[in-house]
Amino acid sequence: MKKPIISGIQQVGIGNPDVHATFAWYRRYFGTDIPIFEEAAEAGLMLPYTGGEPRQRHAILALNIQGGGGLEIWQYTSRTPVGPNFDPQLGDTGIYIAKYKCRDVAACYAHFRAQQLDLVGELRENPLGQPHFFLRDLHGNLCEVVHTDDAWFRSSGHLTGGVYGVVLGVSDVEASRRFYGDILGYDTVVYDDQGTFEDFRDLPGGGQQFRRVLLRHSQARRGAFSRVLGPSELELVQVLDRPARKLFDQRMWGDLGYIHLCFDINGMAEMRALCEAKGHPFTVDSADSFDMGEAAGHFSYVEDPDGTLIEFVETHKLPIMKKLNWYLDLRKRQADKPLPNWMLKSLAFNRVK
Repeated sequence: MKKPIISGIQQVGIGNPDVHATFAWYRRYFGTDIPIFEEAAEAGLMLPYTGGEPRQRHAILALNIQGGGGLEIWQYTSRTPVGPNFDPQLGDTGIYIAKYKCRDVAACYAHFRAQQLDLVGELRENPLGQPHFFLRDLHGNLCEVVHTDDAWFRSSGHLTGGVYGVVLGVSDVEASRRFYGDILGYDTVVYDDQGTFEDFRDLPGGGQQFRRVLLRHSQARRGAFSRVLGPSELELVQVLDRPARKLFDQRMWGDLGYIHLCFDINGMAEMRALCEAKGHPFTVDSADSFDMGEAAGHFSYVEDPDGTLIEFVETHKLPIMKKLNWYLDLRKRQADKPLPNWMLKSLAFNRVK
């Protein structure tokens, strides 16, 4: 079976009550300041997850020029987005934390503390002995700043790069390992530990018993955006001494919190066949090029073993330099060939400072 090409994590979706305030916060503190598109429109293709009705929304997709995945900042405008009706804890199923890459975690911690951000606990070490810390964004979503020596892209003056991965609450580590390994190439177990963890203790429910597994991909990502999106990791966390709850139980996609994890790919037909073969068929498929204002592409969704939404986007049109009306048609390029550095770095001309 011919496999799709995966360029990396394109973005994490954040359902929030104020799209512009959220973009401003992440632009200021995390350097996610390059809007790829901004659009107010109807979400008419996500009916399985929006109560069977089209919904009005406003969305901004933004990247950090230093590399890593971006953020899709997503707000309902035809209804009031709601949060969970319980207090989420570590191990509840779904996307619980977004990870951000950082070269100097201690300096970033000191800077964020000086900025009086909502830090959660102290600077601690993960099971690899590397420093990391947690904080909440302006709406209470958990973020983790992690150390990485991976090659970065273009310096922007910010202490963090973009999204490096996520922490996923799962009900069955082995089932989730198969899903993320077989479909998305996360085939390397960096650690697989069980017990209580000092670096989790400041998180809600973090003092409980967990199995935590850190996954990375052994094969370098390929494709147009592989250089800027870069490598990534997923951390699977299964709580062992209480029943886990579903973070989006009785709620819609687009409500408050992390709504999906999106991968930039090439070969949507191959991805569809792979997902079907592994028992995870597409639940949403735009079927052709979908116009998102300044960008366009083909998107689809699948559910992981716990119902967490994974999005695939095959990008067709991308704004490189909006002021010069320069847009790139990616359908005319060799699928596995990275875009040249100079072209990707030109995205910095679209930065909002």
